[in-house]
Amino acid sequence: MRALVMREHGDLSVLALVDRPLPSLERPGDVRVSLKAAALNHLDLWTLRGLPGLTLDMPHVLGGDGAGVVEEVGEDVSTVAVGDRVLLNPGVSCHRCDYCRAGEHSLCVRYQLLGEHLPGTLCESIVVPEANVVPIPETPPGAAPVDWTEAAAFSLVTLTAWRMLVTRAGLRPGETVLIWGVGGGVAGAALQIVKLTGAVAIVTSSQDAKLAVAREMGADFTLNHAEVDVAREIRRITDRRGVDVVVDNVGEATWEASLRSLAKLGRLVTCGGTSGPHVVTDVRRLFWNQYRIMGSTMGNMAEFREIVALLGQGHLRPRVDSVTPLSRGIEAFRRLDSGDQMGKLVVSIRD
Repeated sequence: MRALVMREHGDLSVLALVDRPLPSLERPGDVRVSLKAAALNHLDLWTLRGLPGLTLDMPHVLGGDGAGVVEEVGEDVSTVAVGDRVLLNPGVSCHRCDYCRAGEHSLCVRYQLLGEHLPGTLCESIVVPEANVVPIPETPPGAAPVDWTEAAAFSLVTLTAWRMLVTRAGLRPGETVLIWGVGGGVAGAALQIVKLTGAVAIVTSSQDAKLAVAREMGADFTLNHAEVDVAREIRRITDRRGVDVVVDNVGEATWEASLRSLAKLGRLVTCGGTSGPHVVTDVRRLFWNQYRIMGSTMGNMAEFREIVALLGQGHLRPRVDSVTPLSRGIEAFRRLDSGDQMGKLVVSIRD
């Protein structure tokens, strides 16, 4: 089968399209999926460049998101059958440790992600545990069905944003949320969740074209963070109060402004640090204003079922920037690396 792999850690020059053996079922609970589409995440660039402590067998298949048709199932599999149209949950957990038994699968001591720790989805077939395969939901009469592109673009960023806003931050209707970098996948999913919840969305980007699209998606206020002092503008927009929640996956470059943007008792939730991992916090502002700072990553199986159900109801349909065939998959990585995308970058596997 064809697969887009990295031959070693490095820049985009180490990516290559190669032939690999078709993966086989190893456990009774395994499912093999013939992939129709996959999607890129910023995590793919971090993995490519070598996350600290990450050891992989090379060549390594990248890609965390995917959707396709079930082509083989193990003898213990009961929730899907050969021929089913399915999408993948990228997070693989052990289902045995204390965290898994408590329903916190993303905190599993053996938690692994497709494309990061395990072979990923930028290939023609993949084998995953049954728990990570979910039928693509049917949509209401009159609504467009979920196609391969949307199914592939959905899981990782939507699950991450849902856990950040709904589970961790406990977002409520009428609250105000600041979302940094709306062109990214998590930020775009966060915007949809904020509007679905009935909250007010303030989003940022350094590109006016992305802000225009965000307004079309329902953003209430848009700020070009390359041109304005975001925290000062937040105070103006909110009549000096500040926002209830900040969604920040940028890290060093935005951290101080994120805290300055919060209202008293505000919540900052973070799932990454694309500009750097080391942040400085004025602890006086933290305790005077009684902020809550929360980390978040991916989500558990119950949360995944929630978002898939919402997808079937016609909500949280992912915005797709572009679709590139697997044969030109490196071009999709170039666009991801440029930061010019507005939405998800999808790779069509069966081009």
